[in-house]
Amino acid sequence: MHNPASNAAAATVVRLVRRLNAGLGSIPDSLIAALGRFSIAAVFWKSGQTKIEGLAIDVVSGEFHFGWPHLSDSAILLFREEFRLPLLPPEIAAHMAAMAEHVFPVLLLIGLATRVSAFALLLMTAVIQIFVYPDAYPTHGVWAAVLLYLVAKGGGNASIDHWLQRRYAGRDCA
Repeated sequence: MHNPASNAAAATVVRLVRRLNAGLGSIPDSLIAALGRFSIAAVFWKSGQTKIEGLAIDVVSGEFHFGWPHLSDSAILLFREEFRLPLLPPEIAAHMAAMAEHVFPVLLLIGLATRVSAFALLLMTAVIQIFVYPDAYPTHGVWAAVLLYLVAKGGGNASIDHWLQRRYAGRDCA
């Protein structure tokens, strides 16, 4: 025997869940892409900053020291002693990583070459996961999810890529 009151309550819950799902499903892809671009860019930029020296502000004295940014000795030592990537000498690997961690995050921030930049950082994440920190899969999985989203969907409406696509849509650029 069915209870009309419990049927009405169940129907109300179903309607509420459907409304909630519809509301959550209306989150714009561009908002997700922008949050992903800015968040993952920050992760890689901060890592890149640990590998260079030359530009510094002494917080205590307030002095500003400027020299052309260059790879730190500690970065090369890190690649020589801890990271030990196969096939690449530590000096080359350290320079490549520092360059990638500065160029691709900037491109992601402005939304230029978003898919290519995200793919490059996804490859870098795979190298880190496989050869450097194989136990860090929870962190690298989150990075990979964000980067895969950007590779698949692009930078969203708030990106230079979107502007360029609209500007040159339908033109033969060959």
